[in-house]
Order: sequence, then C-alpha cells, then structure tokens
Amino acid sequence: MRIIKRIIAFGFIIGLLNIAFLSQSCNKDDGFAEGNISLGFSTDTILFDTLFTTIGSSTYTLLVRNKEDKPVNISQLFIAGGANSPYRMNVDGISGYLHTNVEIAANDSMYIFVEVTIDPNSGVGPMLVTDSIIFETNGNIQDVDLIAFGVDAYFIVPNLHISGLPPINIVAREGVDTTWTNDKPIVIYGYAVVDSTASLTIESGTEIYFHSGGGLWVYKGGNIKINGTLNEPVTFQGDRPEDYYKNLPGQWDRIWINEGSADNVINYAIIRNGFIGLQTELLSSDMGNKNIISNTIIENMSGVGILNRAHSIDGENILINNCKQYCLAITMGGEHEFRHCTFANYWSYDTRKTPTVYINNYYKDHLDQIHPFDLEANFYNSIVYGNNEEEILVDNNTSGGNFDFVFDHGLIKSQQDISDATLWISVIKNDSPDFENTSNTGDYHIGENSAAIDAGKAGIAPTLDLDGVSRDAATPDLGVYENL
Repeated sequence: MRIIKRIIAFGFIIGLLNIAFLSQSCNKDDGFAEGNISLGFSTDTILFDTLFTTIGSSTYTLLVRNKEDKPVNISQLFIAGGANSPYRMNVDGISGYLHTNVEIAANDSMYIFVEVTIDPNSGVGPMLVTDSIIFETNGNIQDVDLIAFGVDAYFIVPNLHISGLPPINIVAREGVDTTWTNDKPIVIYGYAVVDSTASLTIESGTEIYFHSGGGLWVYKGGNIKINGTLNEPVTFQGDRPEDYYKNLPGQWDRIWINEGSADNVINYAIIRNGFIGLQTELLSSDMGNKNIISNTIIENMSGVGILNRAHSIDGENILINNCKQYCLAITMGGEHEFRHCTFANYWSYDTRKTPTVYINNYYKDHLDQIHPFDLEANFYNSIVYGNNEEEILVDNNTSGGNFDFVFDHGLIKSQQDISDATLWISVIKNDSPDFENTSNTGDYHIGENSAAIDAGKAGIAPTLDLDGVSRDAATPDLGVYENL
C-alpha cells in the first residue's frame, strides 16, 4: 500500500509539473504581437506655432496607441535628424533622440513629449524647420512629422538687479537717443528702461514681445515716441505663441510712463494681453508733460487699460476693451481730453465690479487722509459702454481741488442722472451701440442699428477714424469707427 501511495503521490507531482510546463508554454504563446503591426497616433503632424529662435517651445504631447490584443515591441523609436536635431523628445519619462525595445501593453497607449529650440541664423525669418519621429515595429516603418516656424529676434535680458525693483536692462541711457527698428521682433525679459534725459523711438511695424512679468519703463525725464502707422502699427504683447495664449490677459506686466523731458507720443499702437496697458504717472511736482495717444488699441488686460495718476493725456481714436477692472482710470486729477474714443468693457473671465471709466481728483493715503488735485477732463464724441449697469463713475472730492468735467456728445451706459446740460451735452444713455462682436476677440465697429450713428458733434478732430476712413463732416458717428 505504501508503494501504491508513493506512486500516486509521484504521479500527482508529475501532473503538477506538466500543468506548470503547459502554463509556461501558453505564456510563451501570449508574447508580442507579430506580423504587420500598425500603431495609432493622436496626430500625424505636430505643428509648432511661430517661435523665437533660441527660446524653447512649449511641450507638445503625442499619444501612441497599441490597437492589438497583444503587447507590441517598438524595436526603434527615434528622431530622424538624430543628435543634431533641434527637436527633443521624452518617452515614458526617458529623454533622448533614440529609444529601443519600447513596449506597449495590449490595447494600451503611451505618451511622447516633444519640444523644439530653433537656433538663430542669418535670416530674419520666418524659417521652416522640419523633422520626424520614426517608429519601427516588426519591420513596419511609420512616422509623425514635426514642423516648426522660427523667427530670429533681438533679446533684451536683465543685467541689473536693484533691491525694490524688478530685474531691469537700461536700453536707453542718460542723454542717449535710441531707436528700435522693425527688422526683427524684440523680446523683453524683465523690464526695459528708458533712463532720465534719454529717449526711445520705436519705428512703425516693430513687434515687441514681453516674457511673463516683463514691461517697459520710461523713467522721469525720459521720453518715448511710438511712431506706428495705419498699415504698420507697433505691437506689444506676450511672448507665448500658442493659440491658447492668443487672447489671454495678464501675460506680461505694463508700459509705465513717468513725466518726460518732452511730450510722450504714442501713435498707431496695439497693446494687448498684459496686466496694465499704460500706467502714466507723475513722480515729481516740477514736471508734467502730456502723453499724446492716438489711433491706439489697448485690449485684454487683467487689470487696467490706462491707469493715470496725476498725469495728463491728450487722446483721440483710442479703443480700450475687455479689462478686468477699468478700461480708463483717471486718478489724482490732471488735464485730459479724449476725442472719438471707445471704452467698451465686456470682460467675461470672471465678475467685474468696477466701471469701464473711473475719474477722480484726489488720492487717499494709508491713513485715509484725502489729498486733493485739480482735474480737467473733457470727452467728445466718445462711447463708454459694457455689460455692467454702471459704466462711468465720476468721483468728485468736494473738499478741495478743482473738478472740471464735461461729456460732450456721446453714448454711455449708466444709471446716474445726466440731466445737467452743462456737464452732459447731447449724451445718449443706455441705448445700444450695436457693436459687431463683444467677445474677448471683439469687433467694436458699430452696426446699422447703433445709437452712435450720426450722433457726433461736427468739427471734432480727427477727421479719419481708426481704420483710416473719413468721418462725415456734418454728422460724424460716435466712437473710434465710422459706420460705412
């Protein structure tokens, strides 16, 4: 009986070994998929937006899918241009231009992250830089194209770090006249500074891009002339090229202008996607030149379009739209005149609690003490409108300081009493301007049903609108655009 039991036990063990062997044989049969394997890709072309040379792009993601019921082994996965390619990739957390024996489980996927840096060359651009990612699986070759456009640029980077100030680079030194030309875009990191008694002239067609937190500062006694034209405006915006950032506010800081050695002039400029478009501010009582601003668009600001402090502005054909706080904030008085301007605030990223236009003649310090200033502010043939019930706030400190304010021929959105005909002359209230489009990519031309049509006062300059169209001499339309 013992022998029989031993034979049975031995047979049981042999049976278990056979089962294990068969199981291993089955596992071998469940190896990598064979034959003509075709991987799936989230795209067949990765297209990078126009990039500045020497600046790395954002990371683009490529999804690679295994559509088989078995794992696949990608024998080679590489960038065709090799180690000298401007493109870089990361495969499952590992960087390198060549990867071998990359496995993807059955019906699974993996991510490849791709970047590019374009080296500067002798051309101004744009230049086309192409490459591809090659996949070899069971001898089957597939590829995903890589395409980028590059533009050479001038780069201004900080070289001074002073306590209490942002990182700066003095681009126009004391007593030096400096000119920025339009031969290449200008990319600014930190703050570009125009020093006292220096001047900066920016030619038409110049494109200026600010990195996050960057800005342009014209210090007291300095001077700036922005000489754009109708067909070649000077543009200021953030340096991110992706579509996501095209109309995103808050990408850079501000253009900050103090009192100058002469009038600062801005003509045909487009200022967009920053925190404050223009901050005009008096730093001393013995100076006070004007900022002359014409034919200029300021839009998509995460703070204020124009923030004025004790300075003076002469403005015409100015369009300011979509700002988180004010389109125009005139504070601490000053002498101001605006002609044929449109201030339109349809901010939609979150709730806006401030009016489109705010005007006061005082400053309140940290002890709540009021410091009065003299104010003169005249608006002619202008529009102040938005998606709030109250879009113009006139805040008069009656304890001191002159407050001379007139809105002469205009269209406003307001709940206040405008019956005083010495202050509100031929002003239309709460009637639609019929803007073409009030989204974040808005179009503030007025439509056929606009209350602004033929409602302007004759003889108010400029005779051409923001598009260069002649205004009706007898009955011009309100705002920056003449209805055609």
